[in-house]
Amino acid sequence: MSRRRSRVRSRSQPTPRADRSAREPSRLIAFNKPFNVLCQFTDAADRATLADYIDQPGVYPAGRLDRDSEGLLLLTNNGRLNAKITQPRSHQSKTYWAQVDGAPDDDALAALAAGPTLSDGPTRPARVRRLTPPTLWPRNPPVRYRKTVPTTWLEIVITEGRNRQVRRMTAAVGAPTLRLVRVAIGDWHLGDLAPGQWRPL
Repeated sequence: MSRRRSRVRSRSQPTPRADRSAREPSRLIAFNKPFNVLCQFTDAADRATLADYIDQPGVYPAGRLDRDSEGLLLLTNNGRLNAKITQPRSHQSKTYWAQVDGAPDDDALAALAAGPTLSDGPTRPARVRRLTPPTLWPRNPPVRYRKTVPTTWLEIVITEGRNRQVRRMTAAVGAPTLRLVRVAIGDWHLGDLAPGQWRPL
């Protein structure tokens, strides 16, 4: 489970075939993706990728996290499980802790929970609550600090997977996201995994 630098995979990053589980045991890995790491195994610009941390052949991400987001990423060699986790019709819940700019009031949180309309249409309702600032690993680089502007931590649970969805949702209610950490996908939780570590599930 140590950090390993190897970029030997095909750039195409194929999704695992649905019948792969009939040929080999199904595997599922939980990974704590660090900030500034791409959710792929190769990169022409030589940026940090999953290959720097995961040396298990045949597993591919079930869904994605943006490069500037952190936390739980699931990888599997089972195509059916990959589809269950990622396809919109499964309505798989995803739980995020978001540090947002400012102090959104109850009306802003109600609008966030109702599902703001984004450029690609209205979002599904979400579960939203304020959080006591959680104990997390330091981010490198750290989130900018401004003495005159507070920040607020929110827990946001969505059942969609649009591009940069949580960030766009909080921005739509006037609370841009400064730091975003995914802590759960359905019943799978990040737990005590440190950044860059993975464990089999």
